[in-house]
Amino acid sequence: MKSPASFKKAAAWALPYWTRGQAGRETPQDLFRVLYFGWLVALTLKLLGSAWDVSWHFKWLRDDLAPPHLLNSAGTAIVVALTVIHGYTGYGVDKAALRLIQWGTGIFLVAVPLDLINHRVNGLDITSWSPSHILLYLGTFFMIAGVIRGWFMGAPPGRERTVVLGAFFAFFLENVHFPEQHQEYGILSIGAWDNRATYAEPILLQFAADQMGRPVDRTMMTGFALPVPDYLYPVYAVVAGLSVLVVARLMIGRFGAATLVAATYVGFRTLIWPLLTFTGFPPSAVPFFLVVAGLLVDLAFLVRMPVVRAVLGSAGATAAAYGALVAQSAIMGGVYGALKGQEGLLGAPPLATSSALWAGLGLLVVWLAVEWVAERRRPQAMEARVIATATP
Repeated sequence: MKSPASFKKAAAWALPYWTRGQAGRETPQDLFRVLYFGWLVALTLKLLGSAWDVSWHFKWLRDDLAPPHLLNSAGTAIVVALTVIHGYTGYGVDKAALRLIQWGTGIFLVAVPLDLINHRVNGLDITSWSPSHILLYLGTFFMIAGVIRGWFMGAPPGRERTVVLGAFFAFFLENVHFPEQHQEYGILSIGAWDNRATYAEPILLQFAADQMGRPVDRTMMTGFALPVPDYLYPVYAVVAGLSVLVVARLMIGRFGAATLVAATYVGFRTLIWPLLTFTGFPPSAVPFFLVVAGLLVDLAFLVRMPVVRAVLGSAGATAAAYGALVAQSAIMGGVYGALKGQEGLLGAPPLATSSALWAGLGLLVVWLAVEWVAERRRPQAMEARVIATATP
């Protein structure tokens, strides 16, 4: 623990900066780094809480004060504090970044009580795709988008700028992909049921069955574990998830950026898999296909012409994503994990391959829009900098 002297020293350093100012204010480099490393800590806590949360809800009946919620709340508390600091002092953000952070944090804070009310009225929220949950993702979406812009516009060129920008995009990808975890956990829960085992506690299964007006049978399990159409998982992953990788590659500006962002997120999911399963929590399939698709996004950027790049990249990345998902689905049929003889982390949710065309077209539309915006804003991006010589 820090000594009182350390706290006094930190307060003596920070207090002179606590002055009213407009967004876009010149920010000393040491203050800028403290603010954005604070964001890294906040988003890490939220990441750990949300990763545990999905597994928790496939095992236990919902509890507002469950440990994953408390961990997530600790990250949210830091987020609120940073939002207030940015808004009051004007340090570390331009106007656009500040608005994104404020709106995102505001939407998230409004969504929390709405979600609690939803659960009080409707009981279990059978899917992570519900309106109150989507509001939580939307708020986090704008919040992290603002953080990415603030760091991108203010951090000086160098390795640290690139690495931290990649980390923020990995958090961004996690938030965008988060609702897909319902299917990733759900498919293994169905596999467990088919192998005469269950991950969920009896009280959770009975509660879900009573809510659906059915006995605890496979139909009820499917309604609980896979309540959305099969096409939703691959289409959303390609259109939303790969769009994040396209933007990451454009903003980071280095070959391999999309692959590394995807690999960072997938690597995290792989690392927590044994931590969860060996402590008695349900396992999930891991979206390895994102890494393969990310590589195709990077390869597409070898093409110089933006329109041609978008067309070829959308086709290649979509084909790679669906191909990798088919491979993961095939592996699922023959590979079993060590835990209770159930399918391992190489599985994949049900796949409607006929949706590939629509997924590719959706990604193409987003990719063309991203390229158009990037061309218009390129001069502004080239001037991104932070002034490290200012004093509070």
